[in-house]
Formats: sequence, structure tokens, C-alpha cells
Amino acid sequence: MISVTSAQLTAWIAAFLFPLARILALIASSPVLGNKQIPMRIKISLAMLITVIVAPNIPMPTNIEPASAEGLFILVQQILVGLAMGFTMRLIFTAVEMAGDLAGMQMGLGFASFYDPVNASYTPVIAQFLGILATLAFLSLNGHLYMLSALSDSFQAFPISTTMPSAAAFRTLAEWGSTIFSHALQLAMPLIGSLMITNLALGILTRSAPQLNIFAVGFPITLTVGFVTLALSLPYLAPMLEHVINEGVDTMQRIALQMGKH
Repeated sequence: MISVTSAQLTAWIAAFLFPLARILALIASSPVLGNKQIPMRIKISLAMLITVIVAPNIPMPTNIEPASAEGLFILVQQILVGLAMGFTMRLIFTAVEMAGDLAGMQMGLGFASFYDPVNASYTPVIAQFLGILATLAFLSLNGHLYMLSALSDSFQAFPISTTMPSAAAFRTLAEWGSTIFSHALQLAMPLIGSLMITNLALGILTRSAPQLNIFAVGFPITLTVGFVTLALSLPYLAPMLEHVINEGVDTMQRIALQMGKH
């Protein structure tokens, strides 16, 4: 007859629950895997499957009950770590959508928007297009696998314990968020530069020929220049996205390392 003590049962629950909290928080906040169009059952099943795979190799504290004050603290701590790591990758797609938003406004397509169920808001069509390209590039570059690998390594970099997360990790996350604006500007710079020159030329044309209806002539010109520039810049978009994704994965690992450093 197999007998299981309450201490063993508590240790098994803790060994499964604490890693599950970090993994589930990352999946909920990460791009692609955290898409609202993916059913919740699939997300929970994926988190449980990853937990079963990585849990045997995770160093766990002993004699900590999940329902105790220390157990609740560790549970909240794991959720914060997972959210921070997932939010790091989410910012990459925010930069791409911001670049599309800037480009769409310059092209005069600010009124052309679709409802985005992920962000529960209306997104310009250029931002939607660039977001789809970023998602395809993310999957083709195995960004989701690198993200899960960094998550698995984070249990060694910042083990499950009662240690308070370091503020340096959250500062790194904030600094990474500030660099996203520069990445968005770099992605949108070809369109912004070409359309700025186009608008400058249209302004000179309006001054030289005041009787010209600039709204009837300028709108098709800006659209044409914008789409041509977008088509010419697409081959250079993939290398830049690859660089940003690799930088995001490195930032995830750096945040996990800094969590335990005080």
C-alpha cells in the first residue's frame, strides 16, 4: 500500500504551483502566446506542460506551504517575474505597431483603422500590417522558443525562494522600454523621411501655384510614395526585427539575473 504524508503532498504541490505561476504569467503577458484569440484552456495546458517538463530540474525551497504567508509571497514574486519577462518581449511588438502608427499618420491613413482585439483598441492599418509581419518574423526566427528557453534558464538565474526581487531588474525593464521608442523611430524612419520630403515638395508646389487643390493632388501622391517606400524597405525589415528580438531575449535573461542581485 502506498502512503503519502501531508508533508510530501505539500512539497509536490509547491514544486508544481510555484513554477506554474511564473510560466503562466509569462505566457499571459508575452506576444503571440499571450494573444487573446488563443483559448484560455490552451494557454493553461501549455503552461502546465512546460511546468511538468522543467519542474524536476528546478531548485525548490523546503518546508514552505503554498497557503502560508511565505508561500503567498513566493507566488506573488513568481507572477511578477513572469510578467516582467513577458512584458519585455511584448514591448518589441509595441515598437513595431508604434512605427506603423507613425507611418500611417504621415501617409494620411490615420482614419483607416481596424479593431485590435489584443489591445482592445483601434489600430491603423499600417500598424496592423507591420504587426503581422513582426509576428511572422518572430515565429520564423524561433523567437517563441528562445523566449521559453530564457524562461527555463531564469529558474537557475533567480531560483524560487523568499528573496525580494531587486529593483535593478525593474530599472533594466524601464530602460528597455525607453529604447523601444528609438527602435520604433528606426523602423519608421524610411517612411517618415520620404514623406517629409514629399510634403516639403508639395508645400513648395502650393506656394508656386496657389490655385492648385493640394488636398486633391497631395493625398494620392503621399499614399503612392508611402506604399512604394514601404515596399522598398521591407527587405531590410527582417534583419532589424531579428536584432531587436535577440536584444529582447538578452534583456529577459539580464532581468532574471538581476532579480537576485542586491
